[in-house]
Amino acid sequence: MELADKVAIVTGGAMGIGYAICEALAQRGASIVIADLAGGKAAADKLRQGGARAIAVDADVSSEEDTARMAAAALEAFGRVDILVNNAAIYSTLQLKPFEQLTVADWRKMLDVNVIGQFLCCRAALPAFKAQGGGRIINISSGVAFKGNPGMLHYVASKGAIVSMTRTLASELGPHGVLVNSVAPGFTLSDGVHKNPELASTVAGFSVQNRALKRDMLPGDVVGAVGFFAGPHSAFITGQTLVVDGGAYYH
Repeated sequence: MELADKVAIVTGGAMGIGYAICEALAQRGASIVIADLAGGKAAADKLRQGGARAIAVDADVSSEEDTARMAAAALEAFGRVDILVNNAAIYSTLQLKPFEQLTVADWRKMLDVNVIGQFLCCRAALPAFKAQGGGRIINISSGVAFKGNPGMLHYVASKGAIVSMTRTLASELGPHGVLVNSVAPGFTLSDGVHKNPELASTVAGFSVQNRALKRDMLPGDVVGAVGFFAGPHSAFITGQTLVVDGGAYYH
């Protein structure tokens, strides 16, 4: 129970990788705030049935108002915020396109959620971190940021931005005791991906072939790295990105 008395906000926590992270942090003793567009209440109910302390907040991470309300709800329910996991992102609904077919609207939607969304969540949680004298931010990037997968230029660029944001935030927030790290998963067979047959069929087989560990990656494979960055054993690590992809990319 290394996270007992800690409070974790997990964006996009209602399903897939996000929910797996919520479960893992709850098992380590943390109280959980699930911030998602839909399904958060059912996910929080499921966590509570397992004995966890959990609430849900309907939140669009690209909304300043929603992210402020998310942080306020965490403080109202649990009195503090110790961990922010920026997991919410556009991916499972992604349609693969040559870069010249991408529109400005495609780019703006991607960046609003994947990049500006993480910025807004960090900004919303910062007052609580400063008041407590510290905290942890864990940004979910992607292995594609280092490989440059074709057909998803705007997505790859957004995840590369997260790596750079992680480094800069680590430098800025270190004096406040806030550690900022990133986890970069490989292609993961999550709930959302299963609902996008084109994405699953195009990427899944290729991903397994290019891994040292020849199997599908599942949401549970990500949680160890997130738990490490959230817990006491990473207390002198900040600004780092840990790739978790079964050995597809050595970073």
